[in-house]
Amino acid sequence: MTEPLLKVRGLKIGATIYPPGEKARDIEIVHGVDFDLEPGKVLGLIGESGAGKSTIGLASMAYGRGGVEITGGSVEVNGRDVLQSGIRDIRRLRGAEVTYVSQSAAASFNPAKKIMEQVTEAAILQNKFTKAEAEERAVTLFAKLGLPDPDNIGQRYPHQVSGGQLQRCMTALALCPEPDLVVFDEPTTALDVTTQIDVLAAIKEAIRDTGVAALYITHDLAVVAQVSDHIMVLRMGDMVEYGTVDQIINQPREEYTRALVSVRSIEHEEKQPSPDPVLKVEGITARYKGTDFDVLKDVNVELHRGQTLAVVGESGSGKSTLARVITGLLPPSAGSITFDGRSLTPDMPSRPIDDLRELQMIYQMADTAMNPRQTVGTIIGRPLEFYFGLRGAEKQKRIQELLDEIELGDGFQDRYPAELSGGQKQRVCIARALAAKPKLIICDEVTSALDPLVADGILKLLLDLQKIEDVAYLFITHDLATVRAIADSIAVMYQGEVVRYGPKSQVLSPPFDDYTDLLLSSVPEMRLGWLEEVIANRKMESAGN
Repeated sequence: MTEPLLKVRGLKIGATIYPPGEKARDIEIVHGVDFDLEPGKVLGLIGESGAGKSTIGLASMAYGRGGVEITGGSVEVNGRDVLQSGIRDIRRLRGAEVTYVSQSAAASFNPAKKIMEQVTEAAILQNKFTKAEAEERAVTLFAKLGLPDPDNIGQRYPHQVSGGQLQRCMTALALCPEPDLVVFDEPTTALDVTTQIDVLAAIKEAIRDTGVAALYITHDLAVVAQVSDHIMVLRMGDMVEYGTVDQIINQPREEYTRALVSVRSIEHEEKQPSPDPVLKVEGITARYKGTDFDVLKDVNVELHRGQTLAVVGESGSGKSTLARVITGLLPPSAGSITFDGRSLTPDMPSRPIDDLRELQMIYQMADTAMNPRQTVGTIIGRPLEFYFGLRGAEKQKRIQELLDEIELGDGFQDRYPAELSGGQKQRVCIARALAAKPKLIICDEVTSALDPLVADGILKLLLDLQKIEDVAYLFITHDLATVRAIADSIAVMYQGEVVRYGPKSQVLSPPFDDYTDLLLSSVPEMRLGWLEEVIANRKMESAGN
């Protein structure tokens, strides 16, 4: 047997937390994890937020992020325990033997330096290559990773390339020093599905060609199944299950793993539309102030009471801009919007209070959508006061009814957002929207920042509430699994235009236009060999053209 490149035994990691109104206390967040990783192999670490995935990955570099401390066990890289190494040895380890690819390349690159300088920096500082050798290797990696104009792309600044291209540049940065191990920390989570598949294919090919070992961290089992040899399932700092990709996907032993495999199994029967639409968007064209470029071009959609219209497309397609126009945050340059039979005033400040009340919005990032200094009761109670004048016991009773509706129950009114999980925060935002008794709620990527199991619970809750409240949803997303789960009708947007529109059964059935076909074929499937099939098919199509 090959000697492990990375050998982890009894790894324990702790942190100090500071609960509001309480004394600081120490907690353990990883509880004695063991695993091996051989040269040239990929181990996928999967689990929900807080499972310990990134914490374990960073421990392979002898690093504890944000006050986290490695409190026990051993981490051996190439036969030596890096936890017992001095600071000089650790500095030689990082950027030479072990490198790291973060989730957000845009936040990781220095905007003031050219890409080539940053990609080659570690290789030069670690004396792996001369400047000329490092730059030559970088160009080779740019080509291997499918970047355009590999000879010159390094002379651009980070803002001059797309998000997917920058993520591949970061992979080149990690591979440039010829490391033995690369830690990929959610490298495609922030990307659209069409971009994600290109980056995923590039990463897999680079791993294969360089022979590097890798830890691949994600909460998406379908993604990790495409690049890994083995998978370790984590939950709350414990290893739940470990096995080959085939075993984990097709024969999971533990209940939690089975839940991950079966996520997004919601069955939603497409409903027939009611006679009159609650929202009708006709010929909407819009541009941002100070520009002469139309970001929306002659958009026409409608939505009926008690139904869900999913608006899908990649970043920059115009999805959220359409929401801004509907809510009155961006007045259109042409077209009209009819809401519940009456014409909507283009700008929000001029709208009657009933229009404001009946059209609500739930945002992607619940963390930034709530005031951290206000309790849950205050947050939900504000629209009850503003729209209905509720006070005292009557308001408290309605707040509790809403908390019961979103399945939080007693004990949450006095909590602050910091004391809630990601899923609980999003439920509070849903309750705040429902407090206004709206006829339409715009849901802008409300599950994209959540783990699959938590997102599944939010989607089921939204569907249950729709039946109770008869509310319509305009659901903005780039997740086709979500669309299949909840939509009645779908509008596919590309470069500001609606390129495909109609009932879900019709939009998701062939024949497809080129963009919809690309979008649907890019959604990762939880089966072995899916990525290779997609790459092969696209190469054949490209050769045919």
